[in-house]
Amino acid sequence: MIRSSVAALGMLAASAFADPAMAAEEMPDKINFGIIATVTTQALKAEWQPVLDDMEKALGIEVEGFFATDYAGIIEAMRFGKVQVAWFGNKSAIEAVDRAGAEVFAQTSGLDSDGNLDFGYYSLLITHADNTELNALADVIKCDQSLDFGNGDPNSTSGFLVPSYYVFAANDIDPKFCYKTVRNANHGVNLMSVVNKQVDFVTNNTEDLARFRQQQPELAEKIKIIWTSPMIPKDPITYRADLPKELKAQIKVFFLGYGRMGDNIEQARANLKAFSGGSWLFFDSSNALLYPIRELGYFKEKLNVEQDDNLSAEEKKKRLTEIEKKLEIVRVLAKYQGAITVE
Repeated sequence: MIRSSVAALGMLAASAFADPAMAAEEMPDKINFGIIATVTTQALKAEWQPVLDDMEKALGIEVEGFFATDYAGIIEAMRFGKVQVAWFGNKSAIEAVDRAGAEVFAQTSGLDSDGNLDFGYYSLLITHADNTELNALADVIKCDQSLDFGNGDPNSTSGFLVPSYYVFAANDIDPKFCYKTVRNANHGVNLMSVVNKQVDFVTNNTEDLARFRQQQPELAEKIKIIWTSPMIPKDPITYRADLPKELKAQIKVFFLGYGRMGDNIEQARANLKAFSGGSWLFFDSSNALLYPIRELGYFKEKLNVEQDDNLSAEEKKKRLTEIEKKLEIVRVLAKYQGAITVE
């Protein structure tokens, strides 16, 4: 009975989150690997190139990094077949799954301070260490239009979606009306904006800040954390669902074995550490990884509809019913898969 109910919900979920219809492709001569723009393209290319080179050797197919200035660029590139494999954040992965035919096949992980595997990270609000006025969440939600705020990329999980829900929606405030200025940028730009005191506070995350501390420890001393979110599942790795099964298997084997198997395990782990700010390994995953973030998004959408005074009572009721239906599907699927749900 449980399995049949879950199967039925799975069919509903498939219609709710339908991937674009795509014709099967033959084995490609080249793989473009899309990498999220958290810092400059030059820095990302230097950090990722050793991994891409190893992937090329393992697959016997040319592998080239595809670096976009924002998340949307990689999503669109994957949608039109210009990118075959990509590293996303959770929110951007949802967009890629729903709009670009992506499929989650692996999840990043790290090691915590005790050396245990860590499958989560945290969204942050940060300010300059010299800022004595901002020390806690209460200091940035006064909504008196006195602060300059650096928000994240709209497709960023930690830089935008998580603070949108836990900071702003949860406190019934809209950044546009609360702050003197609001502008969106990637994590690297936001970090430097705080370091240089160009804004009062910005969004960031524990992974990006750890890398910044590793690469620029003196500048990192100028950063102060004023809010930490609940845990977010670590980033997914995706490929296009229409790639040949044999190629998808080879790609998955490469990632799951990287830093675990072969003659150069230590070098592989050093390559991963170069851009992760810690020790990364990859673990098997699926689109189920995204259920908690989908739930988060629907919560935020529900709050927006409830607070929209421009909607008629009938239209509001209709939209809320649709959102509740999607929320019910995600909650059951997340529970069945053992995923962490929104608190």
